[in-house]
Amino acid sequence: DRGVLEALFSVKRENKIRLSRLLEARGVRPLDPDAMFDVQLKRMHEYKRQLLNVLKILSLWQEIETSPPPFPIVFLFGAKAAPGYVMAKELIRLIVALGEALAADRRVRDLLRVEFCEDYNVSLAEALIPAADLSEQISLAGKEASGTGCMKLMMNGAVTIGTRDGANVEICEAVGEENCYMFGLSDREVESLWRGGYDARSFYRASPRLRAAVDRLYSPLAGRDMSHIAEYLIAGGGAICDPYMCLADFEAYRGRYETVLTDYGDRMAWEGRSLANIALSGYFSADRSIGEYAERIWHLGRIST
Repeated sequence: DRGVLEALFSVKRENKIRLSRLLEARGVRPLDPDAMFDVQLKRMHEYKRQLLNVLKILSLWQEIETSPPPFPIVFLFGAKAAPGYVMAKELIRLIVALGEALAADRRVRDLLRVEFCEDYNVSLAEALIPAADLSEQISLAGKEASGTGCMKLMMNGAVTIGTRDGANVEICEAVGEENCYMFGLSDREVESLWRGGYDARSFYRASPRLRAAVDRLYSPLAGRDMSHIAEYLIAGGGAICDPYMCLADFEAYRGRYETVLTDYGDRMAWEGRSLANIALSGYFSADRSIGEYAERIWHLGRIST
């Protein structure tokens, strides 16, 4: 029903304006409500792979002259890092530096925008989640527990791009492959790569656009030296290179993102996917979940009233 889809489009746009006003009060320049809002709301951790998202954005930036996105994209990150987690804090520095570098580049500042939303908490999530068009659920397969953040985004009409990990598997089963964007290694493939000896540099050498994205980290971003992040990915510095396989999944992720951009160009078809996610999110209700625990795990009989 086109009328329903147009109403849903209006609701999403109003939610984007509401988020923009909230962030403006914190000193952030206004967001474009007609942009696609690409949202990754996760605890800052290597296995959740905010770094893979950054590599994708760097790739889009590198290709801006030859293949600009068909509409503006706002990339929003919300996360906190554990106090002693040095690498997580370095990833926050990287995201902030990338946002500043894009804002300083007149060629891209109206097409690609990165914002790290400071002091992420429930109140901010209540504004971010309803404004999201795309939900980034890109942890390395086999590492993510079945959390509920992905479900909250689904319930508010965000379409998932993700690996077959954690609750992503159930979301995709619920909405169908046509209403989500799965990509990347399975948990068995991840395990097989580790056993065979994961060589991150082989993926770096095999993909020109991945190589260009990683190499960009050897140049300062907004005056900040980020070369240690490139070294983490391809040199290791005495440790394992790329321990969460960002490079192994990059091409699959980047290719799937091209499909997202094509599909988002047809807004009514996109709103249809959004509506399917909202409508089918009821599967994740606590009633159903607890009922299954009672039956399968606790082996409790139903109490008649």
